[in-house]
Amino acid sequence: MEPWSGRVALVTGASSAIGAELCRTLVHHGMIVVGIARRADRIQAIAEEDRVKKAPGKLVAIKCDVTQESEILSVFDEIRKTFGRLDVCINNAGPSYNSPLFSGTTAEFKNMLDVNVLALCICTREAVKLMTEKGIDDGQIINISSMSGHRLNSTEQSGIHFYTDTKFMVRALTEGLRRELKALNSHIRIGSVSPGLVETEGLDVFRSKDPAAKASDALSAMTILQVQDIAESVLYILRSQHVEVHDILMRCYDQTS
Repeated sequence: MEPWSGRVALVTGASSAIGAELCRTLVHHGMIVVGIARRADRIQAIAEEDRVKKAPGKLVAIKCDVTQESEILSVFDEIRKTFGRLDVCINNAGPSYNSPLFSGTTAEFKNMLDVNVLALCICTREAVKLMTEKGIDDGQIINISSMSGHRLNSTEQSGIHFYTDTKFMVRALTEGLRRELKALNSHIRIGSVSPGLVETEGLDVFRSKDPAAKASDALSAMTILQVQDIAESVLYILRSQHVEVHDILMRCYDQTS
């Protein structure tokens, strides 16, 4: 990770779970991390943890609702003004709801589309723009996607079909962005991480449907992926200086689909 020490990374959805762990990990490896989320106070609390305060890097919290393009653009203006560069952009924010296609709410559908797809596109566009502007030709874009972008879920998990749709889009966008970067003769790399079940607040989407259901019992019996596992996969991508890691698919060994 030495080549990344002192360089600047942006992490969306940084206030909890995977995003919070990414901030801790990158700071530990000497990076200046700009963490954004609506709950900036929670990111600031992470910045004040002993592990983070004693790390060689630094965590900066900025309040941002990524469903609002104006707020995203303000974040990039702040990064440009304060740090003068951006080297890594990690599109981690990605809410899911128990919203079946026939009974889910439009508000939930729209929020997933706004965050999982549109915000990812806007952040990536602005990140590449800033990297190009500053002559950074070895930058890295990482999308935290999902195994849901690689297969349809079972009938019992019909409540996350719209979420699955957004992750299929992330999969297509990652490849589209890779091709556009190649057309520009850019060495900025793009990749994604597609985890299966991860022990996060989002896992409650499954557990809350029916605590007595067999699916819930099966989850309880599994050794679920931890947020540290995802952070390690991101480090692998960053360490692969001569390789473009396109996608990492990872599941706990008890997960069958």
